[in-house]
Amino acid sequence: MTALFYLIPIALFLGGLGLAAFFWAVKSGQFEDPDGAAARILLDDDLEEDDGD
Repeated sequence: MTALFYLIPIALFLGGLGLAAFFWAVKSGQFEDPDGAAARILLDDDLEEDDGD
């Protein structure tokens, strides 16, 4: 029973930490363009023109 007095606050702290990390990721723009990376992998950047240098 005394273990619950330790485990419940630890679980609440870790849950709050995860929630804070999620809100930080949303605020910093991590989820702005979820389809951008999927489309960017299909672009062929190797065929760019040389400008003769």
